[in-house]
Amino acid sequence: MKLQDAIIERIEGLCWEHNMTKYELFKASGVPQSTLTSIKKKRSGAVKISTLYAICEGFEISLQDFFADKLFNRENISE
Repeated sequence: MKLQDAIIERIEGLCWEHNMTKYELFKASGVPQSTLTSIKKKRSGAVKISTLYAICEGFEISLQDFFADKLFNRENISE
């Protein structure tokens, strides 16, 4: 799995875990819905760390918590 795919899957998983819609994530994080859609549809080449930080703030987790998932294990990521 590519890193971008893992990030998308993690965001979607966290939305499910927190019972949040993309709109609620937008309200909690301040990341525009258009940016969240661009991330999901892979319109941008990479997710900015500042955007990812804001998303984590919306979920009330740290970046460390975000990446502390088996999705990001070295054997699961390919480029």
